[in-house]
Amino acid sequence: MLHDLFNWFQTVPGATDGDPGTSWAAQLVGSLHLWAVLEATHVLTLMLFAGTIIVVDLRMLGVIFRTVPYSTLNNKILPLTVAGFGLLILTGTILFFAEPLKYYHSVWFRLKMIFLLLAAANIFWFHQRTHKTIAEWDAQESPPTGVRVAAALSLASWGLVIIFGRMIALSSFNCENLKANPVAYAFAECESQMREAIEAEEAYEEEEAAEGEAVEGEATDDSAAPEDPPPEEPAESAPTPAPGDGG
Repeated sequence: MLHDLFNWFQTVPGATDGDPGTSWAAQLVGSLHLWAVLEATHVLTLMLFAGTIIVVDLRMLGVIFRTVPYSTLNNKILPLTVAGFGLLILTGTILFFAEPLKYYHSVWFRLKMIFLLLAAANIFWFHQRTHKTIAEWDAQESPPTGVRVAAALSLASWGLVIIFGRMIALSSFNCENLKANPVAYAFAECESQMREAIEAEEAYEEEEAAEGEAVEGEATDDSAAPEDPPPEEPAESAPTPAPGDGG
């Protein structure tokens, strides 16, 4: 179901006369500068977001800024974190819908989404439970175990999100290269993508065969056509008698 939906997003919107090569997604991927600007912006905002998260999490672990209260540090950094996250989501969404099938059937993208959800769940749990006791540990150089566990989970989750996101570009893990690994093949739901690719290849081969048969038929018709008879030689006329000849 999702495969068909993302295939529609990739091939239909903006397409001229049903040509998927003219869709908005294809134009974005093939653009000279816009695609590069989007990717660069996505990476830069990722660095901003991840950098602020790392600083806060290390403070929660009691590694850096031990004498600075957590609330003071967090209040100064939080606007940067929110801005980075907002731009990250915006650019990431645009990049996703430029090649939705590629990302949907990517093992690494799916792992990235799993750990992104885990990171989000950790943030929710921290603010619903641990953050309520901030008055007790805000100024402590080494916060309680629950705070440090939340920070460690945050660092691990976001770190894996970044790593898996960078690994999406590895073509060796595309569906056509995963047939030898049935677990990864099933996890990425490669069956629907490969079935579509096989059907497209078969249609192309049938079209090529039909064109070949048409060309052969034309050649056969040309060889079977009767050749034009050679032009007849003009009849020789009787010689004209020279003057004085005759009876």
